Amino acid sequence: MYFSDMVKASVDIEKGVIALGGYLHSDSEEILIEKGSDYRNIWGINIYPFRKAEERIEYVALINIKPELNNLSMEIADKEIKRKIKNIVNEYVLGDDEILV
Repeated sequence: MYFSDMVKASVDIEKGVIALGGYLHSDSEEILIEKGSDYRNIWGINIYPFRKAEERIEYVALINIKPELNNLSMEIADKEIKRKIKNIVNEYVLGDDEILV
């Protein structure tokens, strides 16, 4: 499946790395695990690069269901995890002050 305005990504919040693309978030999660990431530190997001900065990241993915970390839904509940993800996206993908046209 092709997404014309969105990119799926998995982010390792401890190593500060991101894997982009794939049909499922688990595709990019698998790449990070193969590179030594711990699944407990990997979170799935959707990036909409053409949206305004505050609407660019959607913190929803099946891989985010982690009962052992008290995240019981597909959406990331922890604000600190979201902050770390946003910082990684801003550093490696597209900063808040950058736009695509």
